[in-house]
Amino acid sequence: MASQGPDEAGTSKRYTHLHSALQLATQRASNKWTFEDFEECFPLWCAEERNGAQSIMSVLARGMQEAIEKDAEDILQAYGAPAAIDTLHQVVTEARERKKSGYTGKDVWKPDLEPRAAVRARTIPVLENERDRLLATLQELESDNEEMMARLQKLTTESDEADAKAKKLLDTLDKTVENFSALPTEDMLGWTLTSIESTKEG
Repeated sequence: MASQGPDEAGTSKRYTHLHSALQLATQRASNKWTFEDFEECFPLWCAEERNGAQSIMSVLARGMQEAIEKDAEDILQAYGAPAAIDTLHQVVTEARERKKSGYTGKDVWKPDLEPRAAVRARTIPVLENERDRLLATLQELESDNEEMMARLQKLTTESDEADAKAKKLLDTLDKTVENFSALPTEDMLGWTLTSIESTKEG
């Protein structure tokens, strides 16, 4: 049974190299046993059926190689080695790029650097950026809230002024009605009729 290839199990160059090295080591190990070694174990059979013995030895070597490759691949898959090696490759690649760019952050590896300090150095800037973003959003909301409050206050003031004007007009109307009601309407009516009749006679 053929083992799983690097294109199926992993994607990084580092894993491809590991997989190729593992296949080469397995091939060499399974073929390290020479026919002379095999002949020492089965001298009579090899002497009588040399060609058959060589064929059997080749089949055994190929079967041993396939079995070792399968077991090795199963172990790699069981421990998640392909993904872990891909992650390692990505980390190493990023580290090289950061070193090349002259990065001098607090998370740069040093012999005495504690893992917690490295994690803090990477996570704190992210948290600070998120904090700044939230603060900016909060300030924007507060600004919008202040603007809305100002508009509401303006509308309230205008409404109060309109109510005051309406009350003043109503008060004036009430006063006018009151004054009109106090007039001697009967005398005024009589005077009006007299004036009309005098005008007709003249």
